[in-house]
Amino acid sequence: MSKAGVILGNLKKDYVLEKFVILPDSHEDNILSDAPPEKCPYCPGNESMTGPAVISLVSKDGMLQRLSDSEGSVIEDWCVRVFQSQYPAVNTVAHNDYTDKPLYSEPAYGYHQIVVASPEHKQDLSKISVEQWENVLLVIQERVRWLYTQKSVTYVSIYVDSGREAGTFYDHAHLNIVTFSTIPPIIELEAEGSHKYVNENGNCPSCNIISVELGGPRQILATDSFLAFSPWAPTYPYEFWIYPRRHTTSFSKIPQKEISDLALILRATIGGMSKGLNSPAFNLVFHLSPEKKNSRQIHWHIEVYPQTNKWSGLQRGFGIYVNTVSPEASAEVLGSACRKELAGLVGIT
Repeated sequence: MSKAGVILGNLKKDYVLEKFVILPDSHEDNILSDAPPEKCPYCPGNESMTGPAVISLVSKDGMLQRLSDSEGSVIEDWCVRVFQSQYPAVNTVAHNDYTDKPLYSEPAYGYHQIVVASPEHKQDLSKISVEQWENVLLVIQERVRWLYTQKSVTYVSIYVDSGREAGTFYDHAHLNIVTFSTIPPIIELEAEGSHKYVNENGNCPSCNIISVELGGPRQILATDSFLAFSPWAPTYPYEFWIYPRRHTTSFSKIPQKEISDLALILRATIGGMSKGLNSPAFNLVFHLSPEKKNSRQIHWHIEVYPQTNKWSGLQRGFGIYVNTVSPEASAEVLGSACRKELAGLVGIT
C-alpha cells in the first residue's frame, strides 16, 4: 500500500494536457494515518487484517499449488499471497460520476491487488531467492492473464514502491497490480513513438536500442534472455532498464525458461543496486503492451528508479530533468556490484 493509497473515486484529466490524477470523493474522509500499524498485515498469521487471498501459492511435496481463501478458511504456509488492496487507487464499485470538458472526470474503475512477495518480513526484494522471484513472476503472469479477461480492463500496470521515499507504507516486500479502463499516458506516448519509429524505419526501436547497448559502456548485466543497462538519457541517477533480448510485446506469454532468467537478472540487479548504493528506496515498473484490441505495441520491459535525490522546480514544472550521474558512470558502479551479486547467486567465486 502506498502513502497515496487511500480509498479513491475519480480519475480527473488536466484542462489541456493528457495528464490524469486519481482523487478522492470529496464527500469522504480518506486520509491515512502516517503511522504504520503495530502488526504487519502482510506477515503470516495476520491474514485476517487483509481481504481473502485470491491466490495463495503453496509448495507441497516439491509442487506448487495455487489455492485461495474461502469463507472461514485461510490458506497457511504460503510463499506468495495475492489479495485486493484495502486502500485501492481504483475500485470496482460501479458509479457514473462523469463530467464534461474542461472539467473532465470519470470513475477510477479497476482492480488493485497486492502481491506479497515473501512470507518473511525482513526479506526484502533484494534478498529473496531467485526461486522465490520466479514464484512471484509466475503469479504476476497469471494475474495479468486473468485481469485482461475482466470487463473494463484496458491496461494492467505492475509496480513496486520500496522504501518510504519511494511511496511505500509497509516495509514487507510486495508489488502492486492496478488496472485501468484507459491506457496510461506514458504507455500511450511510448506506444505512439514506437509505432512511428517502425513506420519510418521498418524495425522495432527497442530492438535497435538493445543492439546499441549490448556490450557497450552502459551495459550493467546480460543473461541469455535479458539485458540490463543504464539508459542514454536517464531521468534518475542510477536508473536502469531490463529488456528481453528477443523481440516480444507480451509479458504474459513468455515461457518458463525466460521467467527463470528474468528472476535471475532481477535478483542480481536489485541485490547489486542495494549493495552498491547502500539500500536506496526505489520504484520498479513494468512497461507492458496493452493486450486488448490495440495495434500499437511496445517491446515490454522493466524500469527501475532509485530514489537518491530530490526534484527541483525545473523537473516538476517544465519536464526538464537534471541528473548529476552520467549513465556510463552509473553502469560502472551498478555493473560491478551486479556482476558480483550474480556470481554469488550462481555459485561462482
